[in-house]
Amino acid sequence: MNCTWSQIATDPSEFGVLTTGNSQKWDTTEATQGVFNFDAADQFVAWGLKYGKKFRGHTLVWYNQLPAWVTGGTWNATTLTTVLQNHITTEVTHFKGKMMHWDVVNEPFNEDGTYRSNIWYQIIGPDYIPIALRAAAAADPAAKLYINEYNVEGVNPKSTALLNLFKSLKAAGVPIHGLGIQGHLIVGQVPTDMPANFNRFVAAGADIAITELDIRMNVPPVNQTASFAQQAADYATVAYACKVTGRCQGITIWDISDKNSWIPGVFAGQGDALPWDVNYQKKPAYYGLATTLKP
Repeated sequence: MNCTWSQIATDPSEFGVLTTGNSQKWDTTEATQGVFNFDAADQFVAWGLKYGKKFRGHTLVWYNQLPAWVTGGTWNATTLTTVLQNHITTEVTHFKGKMMHWDVVNEPFNEDGTYRSNIWYQIIGPDYIPIALRAAAAADPAAKLYINEYNVEGVNPKSTALLNLFKSLKAAGVPIHGLGIQGHLIVGQVPTDMPANFNRFVAAGADIAITELDIRMNVPPVNQTASFAQQAADYATVAYACKVTGRCQGITIWDISDKNSWIPGVFAGQGDALPWDVNYQKKPAYYGLATTLKP
Protein backbone atom coordinates (compact mmCIF):
# COMPACT_ATOMS: atom_id res chain seq x y z
CA MET A 1 0.00 0.00 0.00
CA ASN A 2 1.16 3.51 -0.84
CA CYS A 3 2.61 5.23 2.22
CA THR A 4 0.61 8.43 1.79
CA TRP A 5 -2.56 6.45 1.06
CA SER A 6 -1.98 4.44 4.24
CA GLN A 7 -1.40 7.55 6.33
CA ILE A 8 -4.70 9.05 5.21
CA ALA A 9 -6.64 5.78 5.51
CA THR A 10 -5.44 5.14 9.04
CA ASP A 11 -5.99 8.70 10.27
CA PRO A 12 -8.83 8.39 12.81
CA SER A 13 -9.95 11.92 12.03
CA GLU A 14 -10.65 10.90 8.43
CA PHE A 15 -12.00 7.33 8.39
CA GLY A 16 -13.43 4.88 10.89
CA VAL A 17 -14.66 2.13 8.56
CA LEU A 18 -12.88 0.50 5.63
CA THR A 19 -14.26 -1.57 2.73
CA THR A 20 -12.32 -4.34 1.04
CA GLY A 21 -12.61 -3.19 -2.58
CA ASN A 22 -12.09 -6.45 -4.50
CA SER A 23 -10.51 -8.95 -2.14
CA GLN A 24 -13.79 -10.35 -0.82
CA LYS A 25 -15.40 -10.80 -4.23
CA TRP A 26 -16.14 -14.26 -5.56
CA ASP A 27 -13.43 -14.40 -8.25
CA THR A 28 -10.82 -13.80 -5.53
CA THR A 29 -12.23 -15.84 -2.67
CA GLU A 30 -13.46 -18.96 -4.52
CA ALA A 31 -11.77 -18.96 -7.93
CA THR A 32 -11.99 -22.77 -7.93
CA GLN A 33 -15.11 -24.46 -6.63
CA GLY A 34 -14.74 -25.36 -2.98
CA VAL A 35 -11.22 -23.92 -2.71
CA PHE A 36 -11.29 -20.71 -0.69
CA ASN A 37 -8.56 -18.09 -0.48
CA PHE A 38 -9.01 -15.17 1.89
CA ASP A 39 -5.34 -14.16 2.04
CA ALA A 40 -5.69 -10.71 0.45
CA ALA A 41 -8.70 -9.75 2.54
CA ASP A 42 -7.14 -11.18 5.70
CA GLN A 43 -4.05 -9.01 5.19
CA PHE A 44 -6.14 -5.89 4.65
CA VAL A 45 -8.35 -6.58 7.67
CA ALA A 46 -5.39 -7.36 9.93
CA TRP A 47 -3.75 -4.10 8.84
CA GLY A 48 -6.91 -2.09 9.52
CA LEU A 49 -7.56 -3.70 12.88
CA LYS A 50 -4.14 -2.52 14.07
CA TYR A 51 -5.47 1.02 13.67
CA GLY A 52 -8.84 0.37 15.26
CA LYS A 53 -10.80 0.33 12.03
CA LYS A 54 -14.16 -1.32 11.50
CA PHE A 55 -15.08 -3.02 8.24
CA ARG A 56 -17.79 -3.24 5.63
CA GLY A 57 -17.80 -6.60 3.85
CA HIS A 58 -18.18 -6.31 0.07
CA THR A 59 -19.75 -8.25 -1.62
CA LEU A 60 -21.25 -11.75 -1.41
CA VAL A 61 -23.62 -12.01 -4.39
CA TRP A 62 -23.06 -10.03 -7.58
CA TYR A 63 -23.46 -10.71 -11.28
CA ASN A 64 -19.92 -9.50 -12.00
CA GLN A 65 -16.44 -10.76 -11.06
CA LEU A 66 -17.64 -14.34 -10.94
CA PRO A 67 -15.23 -17.18 -11.79
CA ALA A 68 -15.80 -19.19 -14.96
CA TRP A 69 -16.86 -22.26 -13.02
CA VAL A 70 -19.90 -20.33 -11.79
CA THR A 71 -20.87 -18.56 -15.01
CA GLY A 72 -20.10 -21.54 -17.23
CA GLY A 73 -21.52 -24.25 -15.01
CA THR A 74 -24.53 -26.41 -15.75
CA TRP A 75 -26.89 -25.65 -12.91
CA ASN A 76 -30.46 -26.02 -11.82
CA ALA A 77 -32.10 -24.08 -9.00
CA THR A 78 -31.19 -26.69 -6.40
CA THR A 79 -27.53 -27.07 -7.30
CA LEU A 80 -26.89 -23.34 -7.76
CA THR A 81 -28.63 -22.59 -4.46
CA THR A 82 -26.25 -25.02 -2.76
CA VAL A 83 -23.28 -23.26 -4.38
CA LEU A 84 -24.61 -19.87 -3.28
CA GLN A 85 -25.27 -20.94 0.29
CA ASN A 86 -21.92 -22.67 0.64
CA HIS A 87 -20.01 -19.64 -0.62
CA ILE A 88 -21.81 -17.22 1.67
CA THR A 89 -21.64 -19.48 4.71
CA THR A 90 -17.92 -20.09 4.26
CA GLU A 91 -16.98 -16.46 3.65
CA VAL A 92 -19.16 -14.88 6.32
CA THR A 93 -18.07 -17.49 8.86
CA HIS A 94 -14.43 -16.78 8.04
CA PHE A 95 -14.87 -13.08 8.80
CA LYS A 96 -17.36 -13.53 11.65
CA GLY A 97 -17.08 -10.75 14.20
CA LYS A 98 -14.91 -8.58 11.93
CA MET A 99 -17.49 -7.18 9.48
CA MET A 100 -19.83 -4.58 10.92
CA HIS A 101 -21.90 -4.55 7.72
CA TRP A 102 -22.12 -6.89 4.73
CA ASP A 103 -23.19 -5.91 1.23
CA VAL A 104 -24.90 -9.27 0.78
CA VAL A 105 -26.54 -8.67 -2.60
CA ASN A 106 -25.04 -6.18 -5.03
CA GLU A 107 -26.89 -4.47 -7.90
CA PRO A 108 -29.96 -6.68 -8.37
CA PHE A 109 -32.01 -4.21 -10.45
CA ASN A 110 -32.18 -2.72 -13.93
CA GLU A 111 -32.78 1.01 -14.35
CA ASP A 112 -36.51 0.47 -14.94
CA GLY A 113 -36.89 -1.37 -11.64
CA THR A 114 -37.07 -4.89 -13.08
CA TYR A 115 -34.74 -7.56 -11.80
CA ARG A 116 -31.38 -7.77 -13.56
CA SER A 117 -31.30 -11.01 -15.55
CA ASN A 118 -28.10 -12.40 -14.04
CA ILE A 119 -27.19 -16.04 -13.47
CA TRP A 120 -28.75 -16.01 -10.02
CA TYR A 121 -32.06 -14.63 -11.23
CA GLN A 122 -32.16 -16.76 -14.38
CA ILE A 123 -31.72 -20.05 -12.53
CA ILE A 124 -32.98 -19.48 -8.98
CA GLY A 125 -35.34 -16.57 -9.54
CA PRO A 126 -35.84 -13.63 -7.16
CA ASP A 127 -35.62 -16.02 -4.21
CA TYR A 128 -31.83 -15.88 -4.54
CA ILE A 129 -32.00 -12.64 -2.54
CA PRO A 130 -33.71 -13.97 0.62
CA ILE A 131 -31.67 -17.18 0.32
CA ALA A 132 -28.46 -15.12 0.40
CA LEU A 133 -29.61 -12.95 3.30
CA ARG A 134 -30.65 -15.93 5.40
CA ALA A 135 -27.33 -17.67 4.79
CA ALA A 136 -25.38 -14.57 5.82
CA ALA A 137 -27.47 -14.06 8.95
CA ALA A 138 -27.01 -17.66 10.02
CA ALA A 139 -23.23 -17.39 9.61
CA ASP A 140 -22.85 -14.11 11.54
CA PRO A 141 -25.99 -13.04 13.41
CA ALA A 142 -24.33 -9.85 14.66
CA ALA A 143 -23.52 -8.42 11.22
CA LYS A 144 -25.88 -5.88 9.67
CA LEU A 145 -27.01 -7.05 6.24
CA TYR A 146 -27.51 -4.77 3.23
CA ILE A 147 -28.59 -4.79 -0.39
CA ASN A 148 -26.31 -2.41 -2.29
CA GLU A 149 -27.32 -0.60 -5.49
CA TYR A 150 -26.36 2.32 -7.76
CA ASN A 151 -28.56 5.05 -9.31
CA VAL A 152 -30.91 4.88 -6.33
CA GLU A 153 -29.91 8.20 -4.78
CA GLY A 154 -33.07 9.98 -5.91
CA VAL A 155 -36.68 8.93 -6.39
CA ASN A 156 -36.91 6.88 -9.58
CA PRO A 157 -38.17 3.45 -10.74
CA LYS A 158 -35.00 1.72 -9.55
CA SER A 159 -35.04 3.20 -6.05
CA THR A 160 -38.76 2.46 -5.78
CA ALA A 161 -38.10 -1.17 -6.71
CA LEU A 162 -35.39 -1.32 -4.05
CA LEU A 163 -37.79 0.13 -1.50
CA ASN A 164 -40.50 -2.36 -2.40
CA LEU A 165 -38.04 -5.25 -2.21
CA PHE A 166 -36.98 -4.16 1.27
CA LYS A 167 -40.61 -3.95 2.38
CA SER A 168 -41.41 -7.40 1.01
CA LEU A 169 -38.35 -8.97 2.63
CA LYS A 170 -39.17 -7.42 6.00
CA ALA A 171 -42.78 -8.54 5.73
CA ALA A 172 -41.60 -12.09 5.04
CA GLY A 173 -39.31 -12.09 8.07
CA VAL A 174 -36.11 -12.17 6.01
CA PRO A 175 -33.09 -10.81 7.93
CA ILE A 176 -32.18 -7.49 6.36
CA HIS A 177 -31.11 -4.29 8.08
CA GLY A 178 -30.28 -1.71 5.48
CA LEU A 179 -29.88 -0.42 1.96
CA GLY A 180 -26.56 0.65 0.49
CA ILE A 181 -26.72 3.70 -1.76
CA GLN A 182 -23.56 3.57 -3.84
CA GLY A 183 -23.32 7.21 -4.89
CA HIS A 184 -21.44 7.04 -8.19
CA LEU A 185 -22.50 10.52 -9.26
CA ILE A 186 -21.70 13.23 -11.83
CA VAL A 187 -20.73 16.80 -11.01
CA GLY A 188 -23.73 19.10 -11.39
CA GLN A 189 -26.17 16.20 -11.67
CA VAL A 190 -26.65 15.16 -8.05
CA PRO A 191 -30.34 14.46 -7.33
CA THR A 192 -32.00 17.17 -5.27
CA ASP A 193 -34.54 14.75 -3.79
CA MET A 194 -32.04 12.60 -1.90
CA PRO A 195 -33.37 13.48 1.57
CA ALA A 196 -36.93 12.67 0.50
CA ASN A 197 -35.80 9.39 -1.04
CA PHE A 198 -33.72 8.43 1.97
CA ASN A 199 -36.68 9.17 4.22
CA ARG A 200 -38.77 6.71 2.19
CA PHE A 201 -36.25 4.01 3.01
CA VAL A 202 -36.11 4.95 6.68
CA ALA A 203 -39.90 5.04 6.96
CA ALA A 204 -39.91 1.41 5.78
CA GLY A 205 -37.55 0.50 8.62
CA ALA A 206 -34.25 0.54 6.76
CA ASP A 207 -30.89 1.81 7.86
CA ILE A 208 -29.07 3.37 4.95
CA ALA A 209 -25.41 3.89 4.13
CA ILE A 210 -23.70 5.71 1.30
CA THR A 211 -21.30 3.00 0.27
CA GLU A 212 -19.22 3.93 -2.80
CA LEU A 213 -19.27 7.71 -3.16
CA ASP A 214 -17.44 9.47 -5.96
CA ILE A 215 -18.54 12.43 -8.09
CA ARG A 216 -16.90 12.50 -11.50
CA MET A 217 -16.37 15.22 -14.11
CA ASN A 218 -14.98 15.59 -17.61
CA VAL A 219 -11.19 15.78 -17.57
CA PRO A 220 -9.48 18.03 -18.00
CA PRO A 221 -12.33 20.34 -16.98
CA VAL A 222 -12.88 23.44 -19.13
CA ASN A 223 -12.80 25.56 -15.98
CA GLN A 224 -11.17 23.69 -13.12
CA THR A 225 -12.03 26.30 -10.50
CA ALA A 226 -15.72 26.23 -11.36
CA SER A 227 -15.84 22.45 -11.72
CA PHE A 228 -14.09 21.87 -8.41
CA ALA A 229 -16.42 24.36 -6.69
CA GLN A 230 -19.46 22.54 -8.06
CA GLN A 231 -17.98 19.22 -7.00
CA ALA A 232 -17.48 20.54 -3.48
CA ALA A 233 -21.11 21.66 -3.41
CA ASP A 234 -22.19 18.24 -4.65
CA TYR A 235 -20.21 16.42 -1.98
CA ALA A 236 -21.81 18.74 0.57
CA THR A 237 -25.26 17.91 -0.81
CA VAL A 238 -24.66 14.19 -0.34
CA ALA A 239 -23.23 14.69 3.14
CA TYR A 240 -26.21 16.82 4.13
CA ALA A 241 -28.67 14.19 2.91
CA CYS A 242 -26.94 11.60 5.08
CA LYS A 243 -26.67 13.95 8.05
CA VAL A 244 -30.36 14.83 8.13
CA THR A 245 -31.47 11.22 7.69
CA GLY A 246 -31.70 9.76 11.16
CA ARG A 247 -30.65 6.25 10.17
CA CYS A 248 -27.82 7.05 7.75
CA GLN A 249 -24.94 4.97 9.08
CA GLY A 250 -22.16 6.83 7.31
CA ILE A 251 -20.42 7.62 4.05
CA THR A 252 -17.78 5.53 2.31
CA ILE A 253 -15.82 7.10 -0.55
CA TRP A 254 -14.75 4.75 -3.34
CA ASP A 255 -11.02 5.15 -2.69
CA ILE A 256 -9.15 8.18 -1.42
CA SER A 257 -7.20 9.79 -4.24
CA ASP A 258 -7.89 10.39 -7.92
CA LYS A 259 -4.67 8.44 -8.48
CA ASN A 260 -6.46 5.23 -7.48
CA SER A 261 -9.96 5.87 -8.81
CA TRP A 262 -11.71 3.31 -11.00
CA ILE A 263 -13.48 6.05 -12.98
CA PRO A 264 -10.94 6.80 -15.78
CA GLY A 265 -10.67 3.12 -16.61
CA VAL A 266 -14.43 2.75 -17.09
CA PHE A 267 -15.68 6.20 -18.13
CA ALA A 268 -13.42 7.52 -20.89
CA GLY A 269 -12.58 11.20 -20.54
CA GLN A 270 -13.89 11.41 -16.98
CA GLY A 271 -12.23 11.44 -13.58
CA ASP A 272 -11.16 13.77 -10.74
CA ALA A 273 -13.96 12.14 -8.74
CA LEU A 274 -12.49 11.91 -5.23
CA PRO A 275 -11.69 14.35 -2.39
CA TRP A 276 -7.90 14.01 -2.75
CA ASP A 277 -6.07 14.69 -6.02
CA VAL A 278 -3.45 12.47 -7.67
CA ASN A 279 -0.80 13.93 -5.37
CA TYR A 280 -2.89 13.23 -2.25
CA GLN A 281 -3.66 16.90 -1.75
CA LYS A 282 -7.10 17.85 -0.44
CA LYS A 283 -9.41 19.28 -3.09
CA PRO A 284 -12.37 21.60 -2.47
CA ALA A 285 -14.49 18.42 -2.46
CA TYR A 286 -12.78 17.36 0.75
CA TYR A 287 -13.85 20.53 2.51
CA GLY A 288 -17.38 20.35 1.11
CA LEU A 289 -17.69 16.89 2.62
CA ALA A 290 -15.86 17.47 5.89
CA THR A 291 -17.43 20.82 6.73
CA THR A 292 -20.95 19.52 6.17
CA LEU A 293 -20.38 16.44 8.30
CA LYS A 294 -19.18 18.41 11.32
CA PRO A 295 -21.63 18.25 14.26
